[in-house]
Amino acid sequence: MNSTTFSTFSKAIIQQHEADIITFIRDKNLPEPLNNACLYAMTGGGKRVRPLLVASTYYSLIPYQPSDFQASSSQANNFQAKTTQPPKYTHMRLAMLAVELLHGYSLVHDDLPCMDNDDLRRGKPTTHVKFGEACALLTGDVLQTLAFETLCDPVISQNHKLGGALLASFAPRARRMVMGQMLDLNGENKQLSQTELKAIHQDKTGALIEAAVLMGGICANANHAQLHALEVFAKNIGLAFQVQDDILDVTANTAQLGKPAHSDEKLDKSTYVKLLGVTDAKNYAQCLFDNAKNTLIDEFGNNHYLIDLVNWLWQRNH
Repeated sequence: MNSTTFSTFSKAIIQQHEADIITFIRDKNLPEPLNNACLYAMTGGGKRVRPLLVASTYYSLIPYQPSDFQASSSQANNFQAKTTQPPKYTHMRLAMLAVELLHGYSLVHDDLPCMDNDDLRRGKPTTHVKFGEACALLTGDVLQTLAFETLCDPVISQNHKLGGALLASFAPRARRMVMGQMLDLNGENKQLSQTELKAIHQDKTGALIEAAVLMGGICANANHAQLHALEVFAKNIGLAFQVQDDILDVTANTAQLGKPAHSDEKLDKSTYVKLLGVTDAKNYAQCLFDNAKNTLIDEFGNNHYLIDLVNWLWQRNH
């Protein structure tokens, strides 16, 4: 597999996923301005890393080859089987929605004046700047509830074993994400150790990444050994993602990031750059990415979408 193949795959997956987001939110008949605020928060771009992790894990494990699929130009079914849908394809799409809705809620709340007090997200005014603080608070609240509502869809709930496994992978990590945010706030204006910093980001950033990978594996009927390998992979990639974010905060500009550069420094947060310096932080991130790839190769070989996703993440500049 090559970067062109992964680019085609990811674009098709994201196009379908973003159409799913719009349909799902509109179908809830939320009152205004809550409906528009949710759509604004969830359709403003972004890398869609977490839903891509769900899909890449799923498509790396199911017994289908890339040649079995084709990108479609239509708004519906943008990535569809030539003959039939793969097993649990709809479950996978719902899992993608769950992780991205939860991620969306966390960003809306993170940007609030009582948290990071950011005015810019993905190159646009943050939700509370656009719609007001009260509406932004409710937007985050409803996105969180919608994330869990996806896992109550009849397609999932009628399969009790599968639904239970997805929820067990998702709910505790949703809690850990909030715990990580609390620890991050507590760590402002303090010099934390690398052990303390790792504990924060394994929860704040890593937990939802773990959930995304495991849910993709569950939808693909991964066995116990495969799920263990996926969890080890996810822990490495989640921490690597955060180290890379810390590096980009000081090496990229606001236009590249789509949010204010040097924001961690302004809040006096402990970061891997502050702790290790840029060079050693880059070396640490490289080590984590290598560990993630080696875990995948040992269990699944090296010709699948997850390997390509790791390579893509390592090369990102925002």
